[in-house]
Amino acid sequence: MSAESTGASYASAGVDIEAGDRAVDLMKEWVAKATRPEVVGGLGGFAGLFDASALKRYERPLLASATDGVGTKVDIARRMGVYDTIGHDLVAMVVDDLVVCGAEPLFMTDYICVGKVYPERVAAIVKGIAEGCVLAGCALVGGETAEHPGLLGPDEFDVAGAGTGVVEADRVLGAERIRAGDAVIAMASSGLHSNGYSLVRHVLFDRAGLALEREVPELGRTLGEELLEPTKIYSLDCLALTRTCEVHAFSHITGGGLASNLARVIPDDLHAVVDRATWAPGAIFDLVGTAGAVERSELEKTLNMGVGMIAVVPQESVDVALATLADRGVDAWVGGEITERGAHTEAVALTGEYAS
Repeated sequence: MSAESTGASYASAGVDIEAGDRAVDLMKEWVAKATRPEVVGGLGGFAGLFDASALKRYERPLLASATDGVGTKVDIARRMGVYDTIGHDLVAMVVDDLVVCGAEPLFMTDYICVGKVYPERVAAIVKGIAEGCVLAGCALVGGETAEHPGLLGPDEFDVAGAGTGVVEADRVLGAERIRAGDAVIAMASSGLHSNGYSLVRHVLFDRAGLALEREVPELGRTLGEELLEPTKIYSLDCLALTRTCEVHAFSHITGGGLASNLARVIPDDLHAVVDRATWAPGAIFDLVGTAGAVERSELEKTLNMGVGMIAVVPQESVDVALATLADRGVDAWVGGEITERGAHTEAVALTGEYAS
């Protein structure tokens, strides 16, 4: 028997180079739509190029960077065989971290790791990432698809991304701008977003035995459709706020829940009081709590409970801020206020009972 027929190869080890090339061909159309004028070159280079001369209009430009993934929500996409929404989640998790400091997202790169390259599947994931970049106003300048046979099953995958933004040094938002008397404006989430899915999956699947295909009347759709609802992308909405009114800080409500994320931008001498009665969490939060007998405190430190982003603004900016968000189709409300810390030991307190 010849060495040609018995020798090892990349293909025999489980890596299909041709499938990877086809995936690149399929994704080109979508990547081309996620661009900005500053992007130089196209798909296929070893690195993405961005014309930094565009930053000359800044007096002192600060580059902001963030990286993230979407966690175990990818398992829901895999089980449902729906791959073109998970990219929205990835973009949201990255760009909405960037905008917290007031930075405009400029570009992203992605990393997709699969057990086996199915070109159409990879292209669908990239399609979602590209569409998310369009919604965020940033470019997708490059990425990597890696095939890891033996480490991941043929249908398993994960995604991660990194983004870069820019903000004028004297316009950086954060704790140092917040003052007593400021209002806490809450922006509604689109659902669970991309955090807490380990708890959600454990409760709904392992404990309650629910199926993804199950129609849930209170959700108005199947459980799977609810769980795959893409994370809302707030970056352009937040940037619009900074142009129309004074903003002191933003807080992206991700893993850890509302209180712990808002606490990250509250100065040591101040305290934020958020009134639960100002909103009603969506039905999915009640379903998770009821199905798993999960205590409210556990839900609140794991899930966003219906609030995906917070803006802290001076009282005189409240009306303009709410009007700006309403014009952009963002459901928002005054959820609390900033007070002196006084005897409070915690930075943020959630008070009252949720509206029904």
